[in-house]
Amino acid sequence: MPPAACTGKAGASHPSPSTSKSNAAPSPVGKSEINGTWLNGKWYEPPVSFQGLTKSFHASVHHSSAIYFKTNILTSTFVPNKILSRDAFKRFALDFLTFGNGYLEKRTSRTGQILQLTHALAKYVRRGRELDNYFFMNGWQQEHAFDKGAVFHLMDPDLNQEVYGVPQYLSALQSAWLNEAATLFRRKYYKNGSHAGFVLYMTDPAANIKDVDNLRQAMRDSKGPGNFRNLFMYAPNGNKDGIQILPVSDVAAKDEFFNIKGVTRDDVLAAHRVPPQLMGIMPNNTGGFGAIEPAARVFVRNELVPLQTQFLALNDWLGQEVVKFDEYTLGNMEGK
Repeated sequence: MPPAACTGKAGASHPSPSTSKSNAAPSPVGKSEINGTWLNGKWYEPPVSFQGLTKSFHASVHHSSAIYFKTNILTSTFVPNKILSRDAFKRFALDFLTFGNGYLEKRTSRTGQILQLTHALAKYVRRGRELDNYFFMNGWQQEHAFDKGAVFHLMDPDLNQEVYGVPQYLSALQSAWLNEAATLFRRKYYKNGSHAGFVLYMTDPAANIKDVDNLRQAMRDSKGPGNFRNLFMYAPNGNKDGIQILPVSDVAAKDEFFNIKGVTRDDVLAAHRVPPQLMGIMPNNTGGFGAIEPAARVFVRNELVPLQTQFLALNDWLGQEVVKFDEYTLGNMEGK
């Protein structure tokens, strides 16, 4: 019997982002997609859109960089062997940190000896009705059934179901998307060339209608991709305040942009539990973030060691030690 918490489609009363008719831009992962999973004939569908997680991976520089940072440290401390290569482990770790699920396929000889553990892309792996069956699907009606019991599945536990894992950073995705939206808006603002964030106020009687029309046309021509043009106005015998430039909201928009970038960055780093000084982030205050070495040691003890412990579950599944880590050291000033 399939798990009771996974037989029905959760959140069916809410429209999914892919079917919503709202004019708002759909989010890659919605609330209705993280409540449970449902059986789709042969396999269970994941509780979170893996396609959405893939798109969100590059939504924020701090989001993807934090995942790469953890993956690189795990890979650098991993001890490769003839069964599990360093490259396969790195792909396995990257999938686990991104999707909350990681898969390795066991390749055996005719005599039953383990030859190799190969990585299977978590984005396309699905768990079958019988939970020890796995399928690889890539496209419509393109599926491959793995041999029963040949796939090791490492997952971060979920509160709503026990078929798939979910990544621990889900609560920070809204901040990552807001960070991306602010960056895209700012980029489009500069790209379209519409930078006239002011009102040109003219009261000088020396200006005639022809000059005003010429100035209006010059301002229109100043807009466009890559245009940052200066305007010249000749007003003989004009008053000191006859022509004024009144800013509208450009300064406020800049301040809001930097506030959004800063707040969303802090949210993402808090979800990944990575100290900002380890990410190469420059502090905004004069005090800085503190010494980097103590922060690195705390990060290793509180984040890296628990992650390494999770990967040791592969040894229990195989019945032999294939995952082993060297001790993480910072080295000395000479780089030794």
